[in-house]
Amino acid sequence: MRVTGGCHCGAVRFIAEVEPQVELLECNCSLCRHSAYLHLIVPHQRFELLSGADALTSYRFGTGVAEHLFCRTCGVKSFYQPRSHPEAWSVNFRSLDEGHGLTATICDFDGRNWETARKELG
Repeated sequence: MRVTGGCHCGAVRFIAEVEPQVELLECNCSLCRHSAYLHLIVPHQRFELLSGADALTSYRFGTGVAEHLFCRTCGVKSFYQPRSHPEAWSVNFRSLDEGHGLTATICDFDGRNWETARKELG
């Protein structure tokens, strides 16, 4: 199933191919908790940035492995490169366009205790 989404101002736009029923991760780390980010993991080969590469700015913290990408204009992080899934993007489910038709199940991810939680992902 193809879904589209992007940032608030529309500068960043993407398309992704996902299953109709998806599992989302709700992380309790300091950044995700503050932004209410819901992680939809999409393999790199199933994601395409349609516009806005030049509108993105990067932020790294902690280990510096994850690359958080924000729109320079509106500040929205619609997707980023997580350290938990180096072969995939984490798309913010809340950044998908309305009417996508996906059915979602939300699973907790203990980002405060990242090393232990990562091992449980498999």
